[in-house]
Parts: sequence; structure tokens; C-alpha cells
Amino acid sequence: MEKENVPVSLGTENVGKLLIKYAIPAIIAMVASSLYSITDSIFIGHGVGALALSGLAITFPLMNLGAAFGAMVGVGASTLLSIRLGQKDYVSANYILGNVIVLNLIIGSFFSAIALIFLNPILILFGASADTLPFAYDYMFIILCGNVFIHLFFGLNAMLRAAGNPHKAMMATVYSVLINLILDPLFIFGFGWGMRGSAIATVISIVVVLVWQINIFCDKNYFIHFKRGIYRLQRKIVSNALSIGLAPFLMNAAGCVIVILINRNMIHHGGDLAVGAYGIVNRVAFPLAMVVLGLTQAMQPIVGYNFGARLHRRVTEALKITILWATVVMILGFVVVELFPRSVASIFTSDKELIDLSTTGLRIVFLVFPVVGLQIVTSSFFQSLGMAKKAIFLSLTRQVLFLIPCLLILPHFWGLNGVWISLPISDFVSTIMAAVMLASQFRQFREKITST
Repeated sequence: MEKENVPVSLGTENVGKLLIKYAIPAIIAMVASSLYSITDSIFIGHGVGALALSGLAITFPLMNLGAAFGAMVGVGASTLLSIRLGQKDYVSANYILGNVIVLNLIIGSFFSAIALIFLNPILILFGASADTLPFAYDYMFIILCGNVFIHLFFGLNAMLRAAGNPHKAMMATVYSVLINLILDPLFIFGFGWGMRGSAIATVISIVVVLVWQINIFCDKNYFIHFKRGIYRLQRKIVSNALSIGLAPFLMNAAGCVIVILINRNMIHHGGDLAVGAYGIVNRVAFPLAMVVLGLTQAMQPIVGYNFGARLHRRVTEALKITILWATVVMILGFVVVELFPRSVASIFTSDKELIDLSTTGLRIVFLVFPVVGLQIVTSSFFQSLGMAKKAIFLSLTRQVLFLIPCLLILPHFWGLNGVWISLPISDFVSTIMAAVMLASQFRQFREKITST
């Protein structure tokens, strides 16, 4: 029996049109999300100072770790939801929604409690110095206090997108960014709250929009909605969702280790300002990565639904188009950064030494960006199919198998430049690995297509 509002067009509508339909709101949402980081950096850089930017960069590993746990629940459950909708299993779809709420509450609360107890030693481990620790602590303390709401926000947004409502998911992100853009300068410049003001603005903006999301899922006319009996954790849903979500979790967790290594190398070979330079490079790369992740988010419900419905030709078509668009995005970013690196760095700070360090980093890190899109899309593709092992392997190749050895070896020979060079080398090698695995999967699909 068909359910009202179920997105059956995922299995029938033209794949290119579907990707556009899902990609535009997803990209807008992801770019808007990246504005959190960019605007925080701009306001902090100009309103608090260059060392404050370095303090903000110190928080990246802990932010990545929090995002890792959130992604494990949100991405895993949304992928599972798409597959269940393709199988027309609407009862399980409602239980997935309830389990997402409970898992986010448990994991988000536990992570915040542990991190708050050991916040000072954690930040010192991540590379905070006596000069940057106060800035990092002020920012991260507030973020951790609101971490449960952040987890719920991203979890429900993933549910909205997977359930065929990319526009509502987009608007949730846009609303939160607009609120943050209003509150950020007010709290930093107007009230003089500095780093704490920026963090408070972020948490408030998330909480306001979370209330709106909850209201959507309270609508009984919506084909998945809050109701009694769906909040009891089910072993099959939890294990399947977490196994699928293990790939983005490991990717973000590995990112935490990577940033620690980078920060400590930066401090050793270039000092506190070098950490700030890495923060700027990260902020510049972030919106490009967000656009590509927006494309993969658009691809995910299409691929998941059609894979569940065994429409392998449509799965392959969606993947090819997504890779093409992701490559175009990365090439555009590469051209802009390589031509105007100083201008890009100057957006975040007026400190000449910090601009010089950032310019060098931008030129080196962006060298292989034209091919990086394929690697990001391929990892998300296997995740969308529920092929957890392949997704996990690809997620770890860049950051663990390739990048960590580079970071441990190259700085000994080339100092600060060795840290920068490690990033494009690992990107390039991991992209080759992704291409090999993708070619193998394509052969399997072709065999299934010809046999039907």
C-alpha cells in the first residue's frame, strides 16, 4: 500500500532532473552551513585578533570529533531510511526516526559530559599554548553545552532530506545561518563577549531552528512523524544505522587525529600564527567541500532508493553525474585560489605575517583539488549503498593510510612546507584508490544490468 507524500519519484523521474531538484537545496544548505565557520573566523579575526583565530583552529579536532558522532547517527540513519523507502517498508521508516532522536540524545549528552570534564587537557593535547588556550576554551565550552541540540538539529535535517524534503532541510540550515549572522556581530562587537559571543550565537541559532524541525515531525499528516512506540531502541535499526554511519564517523575521527598532528607540526615549525594559517586554509577549502558534500547528499536518497528497488542503471547514472559536477566545482575553486591566494587570505585577517603564511598554504594545499571531488563522491556512494566496509576503507585511506605517514615524515625534511605538501600528496593517492574501487563496482553493476 502506498503512503501519502512518499517520494516515489526517486525511482521514476529523470535522474538528472532529480539530482538538480535535490542538489540545489542541499548545496545551498551546505554552503550556508559553511558560513558558520567562515563568518565566525572573519568576525573573530577582525574583532578579537590573530591569536584568537589560532585558538579557534585549536578547537577543530574536538569539533570534528563531535561531528563524527553526529554523522554516525544522522548519515547512517538517513541512508537506512532511503533504502527502506525504496523497499516500501514504511513501518521501519517511522522507527528509524524515533531511534535517531534517542541515539542523538544519548550520544550527544555523553560526548558533552566527557569533553567538558577534560576540556583544558584536551585543548592542550590538541596544541593550545598559554596564549591560545583561553580563546579555545571560551569558544568550546559554550559549544559543548549546546552539543545535544546541535546533534538533534543535524539528525532531523538528515531525516528531512532522506524523506524527500530537501527544500525544508535547506531552509532549516539557511534560517540557522541567518540568525547566526545577526547575533554574531551583536555578541562579539556590540556586547563585547568575544569568543564566547560567537559560540553563544551559534547555539542559539541552532536551538531556534530545532524547534521548527520538531514541529514538522509533529504533523500527523506527514508520512513519518513522532508518535508513541517509535522511541524504543531496536537492535536491528541501531546496528544497521551505526554500521553504515561508521564510515563518516571514522572519517571525522581520523580528521581529529590529523588536525592534532597538523597543529602540533605547525606550532613546532612555524609557531601559533602557523596554526592560524592552517585555520584560514581550512576555512577556504570548507565551502568547496560543502558544495561537493551537498551534491553527495542529493545523490544519497536517489542512490539509496534505487538500490533498494534494484534499479542499478539509475544508480550508476546518478553517480556519474554527481562526479562530473563535483569535479567542476573543485576546478573552479582551484583556479580562484591559485590566482588570488593573498586576496583570499586577506578576507580573514589584516595581519601581514598571517597572510603570508596562509598564502603559501593555500597555493600548496589546493594543487590537486581538481581530482579530489571523485574521492569524496565515491566514499559517499558506497555509504549510500549500505556498503559500510568499502565506505570505511575509502574514508580512511586519505587520512590514515596516506596522510599520517606524510605528516610524520615530510616535515623533518621540509619543515612547515612539508606539513603543507602532505595534504595534496595524500589527496592524490587516495583519489587513485577510489577510482580503482569504483571501476570494480561499475563492472558489477553492468553485469546485473545486462542480466535483467
